[in-house]
Amino acid sequence: MNDNVKSVITCDLDGKVETFSEGAVALFGYSEEEVVGKMRVSDFSDGQVVLGHVIGWLDESVKKGKWEGETAFLKKDGSEFSARIKITPTKDKDGNHIGYCGVTTPLDDKTPDEVRPKIDLMTQIFTWVVIMRLPFLSATIMPILVGAAVAKFMGYTVDWSWLGLTLLGGSLLHIGTNTSNDYFDHLSGTDNLNYNYSNKGLNGGSRGIQMGLISPEGVRNLAVVVFALSALVGIPLIQKAGMPVLWLGLIGFLSGLFYTAPPFRFSSRKGLGELLIGLNFGPLMVAGSTLVQTGQLLPEAFLAGIPLGFLIAAVVYINEFPDHDSDKATGKNTLIVVLGPEKARVGYVALVSGAFLSIVLLVLNGTFPSSILIALLASYFGLTSIQTLYKYYNDRLLEPANWGTIIMHSLTGLLLFAGLWLGTSTV
Repeated sequence: MNDNVKSVITCDLDGKVETFSEGAVALFGYSEEEVVGKMRVSDFSDGQVVLGHVIGWLDESVKKGKWEGETAFLKKDGSEFSARIKITPTKDKDGNHIGYCGVTTPLDDKTPDEVRPKIDLMTQIFTWVVIMRLPFLSATIMPILVGAAVAKFMGYTVDWSWLGLTLLGGSLLHIGTNTSNDYFDHLSGTDNLNYNYSNKGLNGGSRGIQMGLISPEGVRNLAVVVFALSALVGIPLIQKAGMPVLWLGLIGFLSGLFYTAPPFRFSSRKGLGELLIGLNFGPLMVAGSTLVQTGQLLPEAFLAGIPLGFLIAAVVYINEFPDHDSDKATGKNTLIVVLGPEKARVGYVALVSGAFLSIVLLVLNGTFPSSILIALLASYFGLTSIQTLYKYYNDRLLEPANWGTIIMHSLTGLLLFAGLWLGTSTV
């Protein structure tokens, strides 16, 4: 390799490539047209190196003005080469940090194995957290907790071991849905085309396949194994609470699998995907959790799930804004694609408003005690997220609204749980 070759790449704060020098073309094997506006600098490194090291390198470059070191990079053909890289933060004319510049020179006297950063145990564990999107299991945990609180409110004794088994079964079903969705989004090309994905996994899938953390076949096999485990956990739950547990589980499995899988691809059906997520992670999951504790499908449980159904739909809905371009290009007709990002903002307002209005109505009609009104405190995050969405619906600065919606959902779930658990039934 020519020692005179020097690659210069600049990117924005998300890592999106903005300039790609002639040296970069020679070194990495991509043309400028293939990279600028279509790739991120993380695409040139092994996925575990990105998770375990690159983020720290960027942080150090900002704190100290630069970071220098040796690493292994990936070429277009998948082969590796060893290199030395210097990373510096880039700033605008006002001194604001706007991105990074990486200057890379090849090392002919060292092999990739000699310079490849070591991957520690925590990074290996974090790899699986990313692949399975474990932080988002709150979407399952909250409705199951609320379901147990409904049982308590209705005068039943909550069995914590059965609650734990319900959480395990629901979580496995959720992980199976996450991984199968990643697999089929990969097959359809949606995730590969997604240039606006979040570095924190908020949208665009886990990126596990795209980062090389796991093969497509590995994701598919993982989904099969996790779905099978969820079925095994479901057996004792069915024995305890009867066949309705099976039917609820089947609804969750089929709608989760076919959310992105052909032939149904519910996520592409102009709002059907968002509706199914709202139903599954709202009324149906709350009712299922109550069913395990009581042996009955109680109307109160379905009603208690309505606010959480609205809010988990809002989480999915706001995360679809950055995915608009890649979804549209691959025929994934989410409501954001159907309505257009600007008009679709009102849909988010409707979902958030519907959630908190339903809580008020559940008190006014006497279904639940006024103690659940404590959950209205979470509406603060809805108000701030709405403001952010209306201003930055087509911008990377939307991210605080994505996080705000997740926090709003989780906090509402916890406060509903507390309000129901402490409330006194009039039944």
